[in-house]
Amino acid sequence: MQIGFIGLGVMGAPMAMHLAAAGHGILTTLNRSPLPDGLVAEVRPDAAAVAAGAETVILMLPDTPDVDRVLLGPGGVVAGLRPGTLVIDMSTISPIETRRFAQAVQAAGGSYLDAPVSGGQVGARAASLTIMAGGAQADFDRALPLFRLMGKNITLVGEVNGAGQTCKLANQIIVALNIEAVAEARVFASKAGCDPARVRSALMGGFAASRILEVHGERMISRSFDPGFRIRLHQKDLALALSSARSLGVALPNTATAQELMTSCAAQGLADADHSALIRALEGLSAYALSGG
Repeated sequence: MQIGFIGLGVMGAPMAMHLAAAGHGILTTLNRSPLPDGLVAEVRPDAAAVAAGAETVILMLPDTPDVDRVLLGPGGVVAGLRPGTLVIDMSTISPIETRRFAQAVQAAGGSYLDAPVSGGQVGARAASLTIMAGGAQADFDRALPLFRLMGKNITLVGEVNGAGQTCKLANQIIVALNIEAVAEARVFASKAGCDPARVRSALMGGFAASRILEVHGERMISRSFDPGFRIRLHQKDLALALSSARSLGVALPNTATAQELMTSCAAQGLADADHSALIRALEGLSAYALSGG
């Protein structure tokens, strides 16, 4: 299959490589990122030219305005779309705007799935991403062989566009609040005189055990804040969740708190640090830093 893949950043590059390794042809256009080493792809001048040659177009872009520009802007995907082409947006963007993008693609004769992912750069490289899709069952079935080359836990969340994005934002709420809880517990225990590493080890054997405590709890102790998932991206996702919640009349008080803590970190120059660096905001509020901070 000829696959248009637009967005060859830290996530998109390994995802495209898995598709190419399975024998699919890759068409792309370059914007912020150069063609990754090891990826054989045909570079076209714009997204319209990519769409004109592709049976399926996959987007992996940073934010809603980027998807808007690539889909609907001058030289965008819709301008070159052939009837019957499947467009899959694997970015994390607004569920509300996703419905508008889907309508535009469908009006041009294509099909649309929103299929954001979780698992970060590690999951992208290992082809173990969690993929949450929204759209018609027939479109999901068509995309499933491609999804299986990039992920492991693959779910059609709902047969309406936007369902995948809603699920991803729910995921980001849970992850953010778990990071915030682990950070609070870490600062509390350390200030009380306990060894943070021993506290983590003890908690991993109890009901508080979690993947966040295991991975990000260790990052907080070792002060290893090189990004797996950047604070600025999690900020963006929580802003999307809060905006969507306002439109639904839903209160997300703890999500708002986590967003403010991440904003504090970004103000301290940590926007490109791993989101586990959220602990730095709590340390600042407590005028106390773990050793090595």
